[in-house]
This record gives sequence, C-alpha cells and structure tokens, in this order.
Amino acid sequence: MNNVNVVFVADSDQSARTGLVRLLRVAGYDIREFTSVEDLLVALRFDMPGCVVLEVRMLRLSDKELQAELSACSAHVPIIIVSADDDPQSRRIALKMSAEGYFRKPIDGTALLDAIEWALQSSDSLESNQNDDNTIVSQS
Repeated sequence: MNNVNVVFVADSDQSARTGLVRLLRVAGYDIREFTSVEDLLVALRFDMPGCVVLEVRMLRLSDKELQAELSACSAHVPIIIVSADDDPQSRRIALKMSAEGYFRKPIDGTALLDAIEWALQSSDSLESNQNDDNTIVSQS
C-alpha cells in the first residue's frame, strides 16, 4: 500500500533538491531525500511512497539494470521526472519510465504540486480499484 503523504525526492543537485524539499514540506508532504538511484531503489524495497520526484540526469548516470528496476517500480508508484536539459534523450527516458509528469528546471512550484496531487489521486484511485477487484462478495 502506498504511503500517500510520503514523497521521495531524488536529485544529485543539492541546491535543486533542497528547493524541492522545502516546497514539498511547506505543502504538507513527508519527504525522503536521495542523492543516488541506488539509495532510492533500496528505500523503495522497504517503503512505498505516494510519489517519486526524480531528476533524469541520475538515470542517465546509472546503468541499464538500475533503470529497468526503477522503471518496474513505476507500475506501483507514480514517478515525476525533472530535468535541467530538455533534450530528446530526457523525454525518451520519461516516456520509457511512464512518468506521470515531466518538468524542466527551473520548476514552476505550483505546477509541480498540482502534478504530484494529480499523481497521488490517480494512484490512490488505481489502488482502490485493484482492492475492489480482489474483494469477493458472497451472496446468501
């Protein structure tokens, strides 16, 4: 089950990560910060956040196996990609990850918060529907 109020933020740029964390904390989210894809994946094995905000450069620097593992997680948790570079490779990665959103830095905070809220609501609806599908109704 997703912990809807928790957002994982993974960005190798400390100043960008700090800004994202401040924005999200002020908005009321519980934040976990990561500086590497490896640390993010370890955390995802133990805790399922409501959403992940991930800088695309971290994916470029990681190997294909890590990208595939993180991509598999996107089936269970919404991922929003942020990028300092708006290039075809970044957009391809976001599409491959089935990202819920794609933002170019500097990020419009209001738009990011809206995207996170939308992703959390759609994820919560999907999980609710899956739970409904697994419920057996007995008739007397």
